[in-house]
Amino acid sequence: MKRYSRVMLSVVIGGLLATTAYAQDSVATPADVALTAQLNAEEASLRPQRQAFQRYFHEAYARYPAIPVGTLESIAYVQSRWLNLQPDARQSQLEAHHHMPAAHGVMGLYAGEGFADQLTAGAHLLGVSPALVRSDARTNVLAAAALLDAEIRKDRKPVDARSRLDARGRSAARPEDIRPALMRYAGFASSPVEAARASAVGDYARTSFAYDVLLAQDRGVNDRGIVVPERAIEWERAFDMAQLIALRAPMVRLDVVNDRIETADYEIDPISETLRAKSGPMRATLNGGTATGPDTGIQSTDYGPAIWNAAHSSNYSARTQAVSAVVIHTAQGSYAGTISWFKNASSNVSTQYVIRSSDGQVTQMVRNKDKAWHVGNHNGYTLGIEHEGYVNNSSWYTSAMYNSSAALVRSFCAGYSTIPCSSAYKGASSSGRTVLPTSTKIKGHQHYSGGTHTDPGINWNWSKYYGLLNPGTGGGGGPTGKVTYLDRFESSVGHFNTSPTYSGSTTGISTASSATRDCTTRKNGTCSLQVNLKDNTSTSASWAVRLLSGGGSPGSNTTLSRANGTIGFWVWSGGTGTSVGIGIDDSDGTERSTSKALAANTWTYVSWSLPTTSHWNAWAGGNGAITAATVKLDAIWIYHANTAYDVNVYIDDVQIKN
Repeated sequence: MKRYSRVMLSVVIGGLLATTAYAQDSVATPADVALTAQLNAEEASLRPQRQAFQRYFHEAYARYPAIPVGTLESIAYVQSRWLNLQPDARQSQLEAHHHMPAAHGVMGLYAGEGFADQLTAGAHLLGVSPALVRSDARTNVLAAAALLDAEIRKDRKPVDARSRLDARGRSAARPEDIRPALMRYAGFASSPVEAARASAVGDYARTSFAYDVLLAQDRGVNDRGIVVPERAIEWERAFDMAQLIALRAPMVRLDVVNDRIETADYEIDPISETLRAKSGPMRATLNGGTATGPDTGIQSTDYGPAIWNAAHSSNYSARTQAVSAVVIHTAQGSYAGTISWFKNASSNVSTQYVIRSSDGQVTQMVRNKDKAWHVGNHNGYTLGIEHEGYVNNSSWYTSAMYNSSAALVRSFCAGYSTIPCSSAYKGASSSGRTVLPTSTKIKGHQHYSGGTHTDPGINWNWSKYYGLLNPGTGGGGGPTGKVTYLDRFESSVGHFNTSPTYSGSTTGISTASSATRDCTTRKNGTCSLQVNLKDNTSTSASWAVRLLSGGGSPGSNTTLSRANGTIGFWVWSGGTGTSVGIGIDDSDGTERSTSKALAANTWTYVSWSLPTTSHWNAWAGGNGAITAATVKLDAIWIYHANTAYDVNVYIDDVQIKN
């Protein structure tokens, strides 16, 4: 497969621009306004703490140079979203889900309770008390680094230990090289003996943990004070082909038009840009079985986009009531940790589905026909969905997660007449318990009687979720029922969570280019997305920037209706010569729009009609027209002639009007 080389260059020329007031049609609901204010206040309070974490990571790399730089930031992102987790007895009672082992500190270390006792093991390596590892963020980072360093060294010969450091004394190994160490470090087994005899099925959670850590580095994170350095991951170096298919690993660093990976057994799906197997002879699957055909044996039979990985048989039972409601949960833990706990024979808990925060990946663990154990005496008639994360940290509630969850629930609405999507709760979020009537069919754990749980909690946006479940109703901030906002950038980068160079189809710009939220320049509201483009001096190619929505994964993006649909956004460009377009994932491939030139130093609204054929050109596998009834936004394209100067482009209020 293709090896990725990356060239860094920064040539900085600043620009000034004026901001404008709110547009009259940019009206948000009071609940949305309150939630945005709350999220921004949370961000402001966490920034100093997150800056301190970066110092601790640097200290840990100096002490443990065998760890590839970026790995610790990524583990902290996967385990805690850079929050110093301090679970207490009351939290364990009210919020902890299914007695799942609590994670501690910014690195999310476990303290036994069914998982490994990483706190005590890390404390022993440092010569400090477990209590200090639990409470002090710096010590927590160092303990995690010591544990990971010990696992890395198990895979190296003694003579290798220092020889694999570069001239600065840092690890010369790539993140992919430590995948086995990451799997052992995950801590899901209560003892080394138990970990050693874990089956291939049990390895799924540990593999998912290692994949999550590598994925955060591959995409990079620069949002709300969390910074995970972007570093291209060679997925085929970390996992075998069967694992890459099962994990739905992204291949978007390949140029979807010009690069080809195709063998007798495997090919790249041009829409999802993930590896898939061709139909052929019997082959092994990640679940430890065999299968034929593309993805057979890892897909759910209840919901096609989901990965099937069964909970332990002692954690669910046969259903005797008809399905008639849905329960929305927050896991109070990580995606991989939740999966591992549901596979633990002694946990006595489960839900039908688990959804990952970063990209919306769905794993089904209990068939819809069976009764998962997740909401007490309401188990018999409900379907449960665990969402990765913690109720007190809004960073977990990503656009990818909302879109994926809503798509799953819409499939329930289509399959069960007893669950209309219009019956979903759409009121204010809260941190307490409010029992809602049985006529509200889609609601949170906190809305069911007979329990103490408060999830999904104060940070779950019910108005947005209702809008995703019921497209065209104006939910999620649309003022009239005709406009749906896909991204407004008020509290996060939303769907645009990867750098401008993440796609292999981008040309001409340096990897130093960035896409970050900016709250000094905007068309409407308080913030916009700033795209800072820098020239790649190793090429004279014109700039063509494929700024991915949802990391290029259709499952991470909002479903758009073609009927009378016009998709557009506000855009500002510093200097002349910039034009923009969009890409749409259609049923037969990805179509690319015609481009629209921008006037310099002013806000311009650009839009394209989905049904109008003249607005579209065939791109990757497409036919030059939008033909499917529903589609997804693939990317915003930015074009500019090759230049040595920086170009700043600001994007605001990405929307569809039907």
